[in-house]
Amino acid sequence: MQLKSVTILVGLFILTKAYSQEITKQQELDSIVITSSRIDLPFKENSRTITVITSEDIKQSTATNVADLLQQVAGIDVRRRGVNGMQSDLYIRGGSFDQTLLLIDGIKAEDPQTGHHTMNMILPIEVIERIEIIKGPAARVFGQNAFTGAINIVTKTNADKVNEVGFQTGSYDQQNFNATLGKDFKSSSLIAHTSINSSDGYRYNTDFENQNYFLKSSFNKNKLPISILGYFTQRKFGANGFYASPTAINQYEETQSSLVGVSTIYKTKSLTLKPRLYWKRNQDMYLFVRNRPSIYRNLHISNKVGAEVNASLISKAGITGFGIDIAKVYLSSNNLGGRNRDMITMFLEHRLKLIDEKLDVTPGIAATYFSDFKFHAFPGIDVGYRINDTFKVYANAGYTYRIPTYTDLYYSDPTTLGNEDLEPEEAITEEIGLKYSNNSINGYVAIFNRSSRNLIDYVKENEDDLWQATNIQDINSFGFETSLSYNFKMSDHNQTLNFGYSYLDENLKDINKSFSRYSINSLKHHFTTTYHSRFFRHISQDITYKYAKRTTGESYGIVDVKATLSIESFKFSVIGNNIFNTEYTETNLVPMPKRNILLDLKYIF
Repeated sequence: MQLKSVTILVGLFILTKAYSQEITKQQELDSIVITSSRIDLPFKENSRTITVITSEDIKQSTATNVADLLQQVAGIDVRRRGVNGMQSDLYIRGGSFDQTLLLIDGIKAEDPQTGHHTMNMILPIEVIERIEIIKGPAARVFGQNAFTGAINIVTKTNADKVNEVGFQTGSYDQQNFNATLGKDFKSSSLIAHTSINSSDGYRYNTDFENQNYFLKSSFNKNKLPISILGYFTQRKFGANGFYASPTAINQYEETQSSLVGVSTIYKTKSLTLKPRLYWKRNQDMYLFVRNRPSIYRNLHISNKVGAEVNASLISKAGITGFGIDIAKVYLSSNNLGGRNRDMITMFLEHRLKLIDEKLDVTPGIAATYFSDFKFHAFPGIDVGYRINDTFKVYANAGYTYRIPTYTDLYYSDPTTLGNEDLEPEEAITEEIGLKYSNNSINGYVAIFNRSSRNLIDYVKENEDDLWQATNIQDINSFGFETSLSYNFKMSDHNQTLNFGYSYLDENLKDINKSFSRYSINSLKHHFTTTYHSRFFRHISQDITYKYAKRTTGESYGIVDVKATLSIESFKFSVIGNNIFNTEYTETNLVPMPKRNILLDLKYIF
């Protein structure tokens, strides 16, 4: 099946090359200012490994949610449990789900309880303008949790162009409804979204019901603009074997996640100030046996409230970025107890250009105070050299770390015990890369190395002992990554072909314990390709192929397809996932759905 899929895709590529008539100019990435760095820079000027998923990429994708969308990026490992991104964990270049930071419009949305809740905050794709993915040590300016990288979801701002109503139905009795409304006024704007997604489940006890509510408003645009962001999502789902042993088929979970942010921006010719207030809440209720909560029930409620100011100053010496983020974390849990933490993060970096502005150098440092883990500082540097208008070479080096989650520190159940004496995880990462871009091709190659120590594992001396969280692992992670996007025209219609590949070798040092729960299951080889084609005015086709080989030896290839008919304001799509019926798992031996179909109808106005 995998060989057949690759042959089909190669054949499509050769066909398009043979009949392409002219090259069309690719989307101007230079017009996109990357906001996932503290110093705002056009995409082409960054000396970091950054991938941007644009609004056009989202429209063309076979994915209907962010979890599936991120799987199409080399080096991103989203380990799902079911359809529609129901429950999933996020990894960048190996590491763990606790080591990747998620931001929404620049607001850090990490969860102090566990990284398992990171993807709870994922927004509906209807309100997303783009997704910025920053990998490696350049994520240092965000502080802890950006251990292997960070993902910033940027929401839409043009309210007049968001209006649509959609309905989806398909396999496993999926019923999805969404509506997005927006309006730009003279000095204000408003965007509102609601969506409800449900399914009977693709196997026993995997049914779900999700609700999402999003609001974004801006006013006083012509003076001192004020922006308000609000998001609430609720998920209820059967969790057959999701966390415990695969034999635990009656698990159940309910989560609620919300985010509120209020921000403004003040600009002069040389100074930019971006103050913001924010509040993030997460609630998680877990039952080991769905209809019998008395057997085992966990309820965790976390709150994070904070204020931050990010600034940049332009001078003859270059651009200086600096800022401070002050936050308070509260946790209430029947298992983890009542906890609170004070957090202060300060950062400083300076970007200067040399040698006729071909060479850019950006040293930086962040310092963080935690009331329960004291001070930590992590420096780093980015260097880039523009060889000519199409080639740029760059390098990064930096120190990152992650403090233990409350689950690591305090969680207990009949087989597991946390450890209050855990130390933060630490890593030093180096990277070197080469970027290429012209009117039709955009791509990069990068080599990276990450030396991690004090990684947290669950170990025990004797078989009858409890698993206990311990700082015991040292891992060296070496990898290679490349991506290429090619835009062209055929029969006067735009076509897009994307390739991505990542290789990862993780060397786990020996441990002095009889039993270890830690199991490296990263993507050793990860190949992705997407092809968007249009041969007729009203019809477009999209195909996605993903090949994964994990360090455990398991490998699989998945093909997703989409065909779209567009007539005036209506769009009708047929989406097929896993069309070759591949049997595979992504995490915890949870079998993924086989071939499934989704019918999607949109009215855009």
